[in-house]
Amino acid sequence: MAAEIHSRPQSSRPVLLSKIEGHQDAVTAALLIPKEDGVITASEDRTIRVWLKRDSGQYWPSIYHTMASPCSAMAYHHDSRRIFVGQDNGAVMEFHVSEDFNKMNFIKTYPAHQNRVTAIIFSLATEWVISTGHDKCVSWMCTRSGNMLGRHFSTSWASCLQYDFDTQYAFVGDCSGQITLLKLEQSSCSVITTLKGHEGSVACLWWDPIQRLLFSGASDNSIIMWDIGGRKGRTLLLQGHHDRVQSLCYLQLTRQLVSCSSDGGIAVWNMDVSREEAPQWLESDSCQKCEQPFFWNIKQMWDTKTLGLRQHHCRKCGQAVCGKCSSKRSSYPVMGFEFQVRVCDSCYDSIKDEDRTSLATFHEGKHNISHMSMDVARGLMVTCGTDRVVKIWDMTPVVGCSLATGFSPH
Repeated sequence: MAAEIHSRPQSSRPVLLSKIEGHQDAVTAALLIPKEDGVITASEDRTIRVWLKRDSGQYWPSIYHTMASPCSAMAYHHDSRRIFVGQDNGAVMEFHVSEDFNKMNFIKTYPAHQNRVTAIIFSLATEWVISTGHDKCVSWMCTRSGNMLGRHFSTSWASCLQYDFDTQYAFVGDCSGQITLLKLEQSSCSVITTLKGHEGSVACLWWDPIQRLLFSGASDNSIIMWDIGGRKGRTLLLQGHHDRVQSLCYLQLTRQLVSCSSDGGIAVWNMDVSREEAPQWLESDSCQKCEQPFFWNIKQMWDTKTLGLRQHHCRKCGQAVCGKCSSKRSSYPVMGFEFQVRVCDSCYDSIKDEDRTSLATFHEGKHNISHMSMDVARGLMVTCGTDRVVKIWDMTPVVGCSLATGFSPH
């Protein structure tokens, strides 16, 4: 069922501790059980499984429960040992797990959505289960009564969710690339603002309630940090992945952001440095360097008897430039560009060698990653994906041993 990886090379890379195999279809969610050598997984094969580490070092399923519909999302509250499972048919089911994690009892079903559930969050303080789905809906239901408290509909599929437990604000990412901030009440909600910046579907969100920062990852391969507390809107753009960003986790203690993408990429971003905000792209009818007209500037082309040029943008200054005036490429990590991007010639000359020093580390997970979660206290990360494999990683070589005080994975 599971393979334990015994070798532990001394490196600054994530160390693969264990590999769990056994699901018959894509694993949509995998969560580490706090203070236990265990993992809870949900899969498209309609099963919920609890895997416990045996004396042999391998993980074996202590609970194997089959659902009526493929499992699409999951939330676990450790203190109350309650599991909430979202399904392809729109229902959310609640279970209670025994103290020894060998038995799971059904509690109730919530008719939350009319289509696939994409994200679930449970609030113990309010006894709410909040969820999003492909029915373009955000719903919140009372876990005491099982009744629907409220719904909010948008124009696009809701794809991901984060929640501020103190203020009852919900952040909802959707397939149009927008993030909607909602204030949830007992039986109603109000739209606070809408954040627009991604050019593709928002796939994941992470909310840091201490610094009041929201991180979003999307199918445009980028990550945006939004300064919610400072009311500045978008503040930082991070580009280093080469595929859809699927999962995020911000480590408050070390000021690091961990991100995973569908091509198996694992990135650790240093956020404890002074970074520059990427400029907004400027618009112009002619190159802002050589003043040659762009191809839609008919009047200037006629007056100067020249052929119009294609418009580009310098990622460092944001100016509209032609290809000749932006023939160079450079990385610029302080602005979030970890790989080479187009810059105008004058900006290229202003970038020093030390400015190209990377502010992130990139690692290969060697499997498709559709979901990731971390146990920050122990420095552990679990990843899962469409390849049906679940991997458990020791992240302390990458994010620092201070996260894993007193923890020894071997």
